Amino acid sequence: MKCGFVSIVGRPNVGKSTLLNTLLGMKLAITSNVSGTTRNIIQGIYNDENSQIIFVDTPGVHKPKNMLGSMMNQKAYHTTEGVDVILFLVDISKGFGKGDQFILDRIKDKNIPIFLLLNKIDLVKNKEVLLEEMNKLKDLYDFEEIIPISSMKKDNIETLIQCIQKVLPEQEQIFSEEELTNVSTRFIMAEFVREKLLELTHDEVPHTITCYVENYEEKKDSVHIQVLIVVERENLKGMIIGKNGSLLKEVGIRAREDMERFLGKKVFLETYVKTIKNWRDQEKYILELGFKEDE
Repeated sequence: MKCGFVSIVGRPNVGKSTLLNTLLGMKLAITSNVSGTTRNIIQGIYNDENSQIIFVDTPGVHKPKNMLGSMMNQKAYHTTEGVDVILFLVDISKGFGKGDQFILDRIKDKNIPIFLLLNKIDLVKNKEVLLEEMNKLKDLYDFEEIIPISSMKKDNIETLIQCIQKVLPEQEQIFSEEELTNVSTRFIMAEFVREKLLELTHDEVPHTITCYVENYEEKKDSVHIQVLIVVERENLKGMIIGKNGSLLKEVGIRAREDMERFLGKKVFLETYVKTIKNWRDQEKYILELGFKEDE
């Protein structure tokens, strides 16, 4: 059987989490149009008759502005160690920029196969321009493969899996077929809430919030979940709660739908908001809220 680890790297907002979800055929990592949505390392396990592929979604590599940002970069770089393949994702609709080159310079000496994935080809109307860009990029590095894809439209995803399988080592599967991911269900539930906050607040508060499951009680046919929403400034609490609690209520409705779809059970969800000033620069809270360095 072909089996191994595949790391997905790239700048923020190039579609890494969407690609992971598409490869797995399920929603595991949250997505949004906000850069830096993914903060933790998330492994998703793909199984078929001939292979097991452990995909590793990473935070986007960026210029850090606080302790949390630095920790996210360290996690992203760490996931390129000890893997069998690196998928280097580029948003081709915006072209190959300095940030992409910075990442390539950091991974090109790993001595493992690197696939250059040109994502969001559905947004490139002129396919001749796409071909020209592919010809330019092939001279940057001896990539194992250069594959144009659309994570959203699922273009060339089967081709990508087949190409990965060709270069993975022959070995016994590492995880049982029942295992889907390395992260806890509690973590996924908290992320569903954070995703809905990103959807409904847009550019107003995204990087100053995080979510944490404080209580998770599972019964035979239902689950009771309490999620703490942490903000940095007191004035953001009112914005997140909304007039008469309207925004927080909508967040709960949308998040609960994802939770019930994932768990296959009725979910009773409670959310509340707390201010922790400058939590992204305080190691105590970063670790308490789930950003452990050894994950």
